[in-house]
Amino acid sequence: MDKYKKLISNTLIFAIGTFSSKVLVFLLMPFYTRVLTRGELGTADLIVQTSNLLIPIVSIGISNAIIRFGLDRAVDKCDVFTGGITIVGCGYALFLLLRPLLTMIPMMNEHTHLIYLYVLTSCLRSLCSQFVRAREYVRLYAFDGVLSTTTVILFNVFFLVVFRLGITGYVLATICSDLFSAVFLFWVAELHRFIRFRSMNWRLIREILQFALPLIPANIFWWITNVSDRYFVTYMIGSDANGLYAMAYKIPTMIILVSGIFTDAWQMSAITDAGSGRERFFTNVASAYQAIIFTAGSGLILFTKVLGKIFWAPAFYDAWRFVPLLVLATVFSCFVTFLGSIYMAEKRSVATLVTTIAGALINLLLNFLLIPAFGVNGAAFATFVSYFAVFVLRALDTRRFVKIRWNLPKLTVNISVLLIQCWMMLNWEKNWIWPVSGLCALMIALNFRLLLTNAHKLLSRRKHA
Repeated sequence: MDKYKKLISNTLIFAIGTFSSKVLVFLLMPFYTRVLTRGELGTADLIVQTSNLLIPIVSIGISNAIIRFGLDRAVDKCDVFTGGITIVGCGYALFLLLRPLLTMIPMMNEHTHLIYLYVLTSCLRSLCSQFVRAREYVRLYAFDGVLSTTTVILFNVFFLVVFRLGITGYVLATICSDLFSAVFLFWVAELHRFIRFRSMNWRLIREILQFALPLIPANIFWWITNVSDRYFVTYMIGSDANGLYAMAYKIPTMIILVSGIFTDAWQMSAITDAGSGRERFFTNVASAYQAIIFTAGSGLILFTKVLGKIFWAPAFYDAWRFVPLLVLATVFSCFVTFLGSIYMAEKRSVATLVTTIAGALINLLLNFLLIPAFGVNGAAFATFVSYFAVFVLRALDTRRFVKIRWNLPKLTVNISVLLIQCWMMLNWEKNWIWPVSGLCALMIALNFRLLLTNAHKLLSRRKHA
């Protein structure tokens, strides 16, 4: 199948699963803001984010390794899945031994059991879903996304409305959904056929670990870039402020929705496409991708207040003030992920680590300096600068492997438009609607032709050799 046609086909299939799971974020926003207080939502968010930090450590970064080695046609799939189960099992056993240390964290000691369950079920679901994707069971992978969305909603209603479990119910809903998903994928895809402990390929396990181990600190530093600001905000301002900040993060995930629909399919293309015309293929896709992401970001900034009115209870409406800068940060997080696919395809996990460390250090320093001076928006701006710095580093470094031709003048104008929109939203109390709308129209005009041109290239199914 032509590489463009395959990318489009996989993107459309993944869109089914990704769209439903991402839309869930917005469906549940009004629900959460009405059944939980700001403080409860802030604490629950810290439990989830702490668990997300621990997941790549406990699983030894196996998620990316499963998709990378699982797509390698020269590798036995039984060896990949069996190795994945072995690595996750050993990692979780060590994690159990460290429980006394986890209980020493002041904000987490009352919820240690939830963290352990969350980490276990998430690791199992990730292992099964990534292996299913590596087997190119794309329809099953997409259906699981829909199924997961349904079960999360049901469990949330069950635990938060029927039993009124508060923080515990918020976390337990995801735990139960992940467990259900893992069991479903294991059963339907008959993954037991790929378990072969008696003849494990230890050489492949060593290769997997060599690839995955640098991703553990990389994931930790990504977590620092993504989440450390919430701890800074909680410590310096309070859990109520973090509750607002956590809710503000939900709006930019609309861009992650647009990006996520594409990313799963793109990673498969980036890994499997090694033929002629690779650089032109990557450049065409990158051009279309950035046009979509910039346009989506501009639109979100324009409609920030409207979306806040729709999705949040009145007590959370002030969270809109943190959204514009978080949208800007999310735009560049999407570009960073796009370039990260090149590192994955080339098995350059050390490069992933180095660039991630740079972003995390910048984020920590700026959080320390900006939050006392500018409050919560200081944290949002720190996140933006961190992602932008990593984007620049990766754009330069990945040229060793694939020379993507970025249109620097267009890129500069797009960034400038978003920055001006952010400034107007945050500083103009009145009469902001028309200039911000005009900038959004300008963004659409700047990128519309590029979108049409690249859409034609993709849909024409031409092979660029």
